[in-house]
Amino acid sequence: MSEVGISSIVGYIPKLRLLRKSVAESNAWLAPNLMGKGKGTRSMANWDEDSVTMSVEAARRLLGPEDDRSHVDNVFLASTTMPFADRLNSGIVRAALTLEESTQCTDISSTLKCGTTALINAISSVQSGKSDYSLVLSSDKRKSRVGSSQELDFGDASAAIGISNKDIIAKVLATSSVSVDFVDHFRAPNEEFDYNWEERWIRDEGYLKIIPKLVNNLLKENDINPSEIKKFILPCIFPRVPQTISKICGIDPENVVDNLALNVGDSGSAHPLLMLTHVLENAEPNEKILVCSFGGGGDAILLETTKLIGKFKNEESISALLDNGVEETNYMKYLTFNDLVKWEKGMRGEIDRKTALTTLYRHNDAIIGLVGGKCSKTGTIQFPASRVSVSPNSPDIDTQEPYKLAEKRANILSWSADYLSFSVNPPNYYGIVSFEEGGRIMMDFTDVGEGEIESGKDVKMVFRIKAIDEARGFTRYFWKAVPI
Repeated sequence: MSEVGISSIVGYIPKLRLLRKSVAESNAWLAPNLMGKGKGTRSMANWDEDSVTMSVEAARRLLGPEDDRSHVDNVFLASTTMPFADRLNSGIVRAALTLEESTQCTDISSTLKCGTTALINAISSVQSGKSDYSLVLSSDKRKSRVGSSQELDFGDASAAIGISNKDIIAKVLATSSVSVDFVDHFRAPNEEFDYNWEERWIRDEGYLKIIPKLVNNLLKENDINPSEIKKFILPCIFPRVPQTISKICGIDPENVVDNLALNVGDSGSAHPLLMLTHVLENAEPNEKILVCSFGGGGDAILLETTKLIGKFKNEESISALLDNGVEETNYMKYLTFNDLVKWEKGMRGEIDRKTALTTLYRHNDAIIGLVGGKCSKTGTIQFPASRVSVSPNSPDIDTQEPYKLAEKRANILSWSADYLSFSVNPPNYYGIVSFEEGGRIMMDFTDVGEGEIESGKDVKMVFRIKAIDEARGFTRYFWKAVPI
């Protein structure tokens, strides 16, 4: 059997970093205990980001700008915060990435270990010969009650991993899982927030009993000496618990990987994969890495880096993402972005946002995939595509071929900053984007800081929430432009 493992891996952390001190100070009058958690920052998604959009962004960074993505056989999307309970969320991702319709798409949820469970499923798919390349995506944007410790502990992020039997940077040595109905927290179908149990119980009866058993069984069954583990990954909000577990299992506590708590927080199902990304971006050949996760039991995945790890480099590493974050001190902005306060939206915010599902289906490639048209006769590019070419001197009929715009270079032709139209994050920035190879679109701008937008400036396309139909619970997606 040929070796199977990770051929590429990348993480995505939203631009904003909420200053924990601002949260703790705002809630000190009712929860003074939060001041002890008021150090550092946590990652904060924009209002128009969710687990689907962050997964798309991570996947685009992994797959690169190539139009041909036909090598992707499977998409496994893991999240505990899927925007739809009954709609194939990974199917939205597939459409946004313009993958083949024959791509097998699977949603995995309901436990914080679903990210590693998706990874194990992808590994099994390639090992069995059912696929040559599987794409694993994990993302979470968890809500928490105002004034809770989770508000400070949580963070928003995503990760993408390519599993293949070719060009492997880290081969899979073994995987193991246990399913234990240990309830440390839960969230009922119609609830927004987790109900959390007592921390000491979770630590002593959960982490300190379930994870050592899982790790010891994996090492023993595969005849691996604990001293061989050079990196031990275990997301945990309780300080020193991973080090305690490493000692119990015979792993050097010095090899426990930093959990990014001070500047990201815990990104739920994505966090073990985000930590793994950070490790592999700085790894040497022949290092054994043990990745574990906790939730409804636990998963353990043992990897060993290959000589190809020396050539592995992401365009934007986890370290770069951490360094490039923008500190956000406005706690009210976080509350507003996450719909945790009732605020006056004004009359312009009262429009009906019902989505015509027939139109969405008929124009799915354009809306979700940002696919326009290119005239096969004149080369004229346009969006949206139509039967008649917009070429001024050659309005040919039925000459257009699909043309993907999401990865194309573009710049700002014109823009407006509008305080009158409704926006969750005013002012509402929008304008005309001109693509370098041809084609123009009027679209929204997002992730815009003060003074960051001007005509002629380069932009990149990002897949984001366009609007939320609160009356029907439907999230509408489209593409936006971000100044670079």
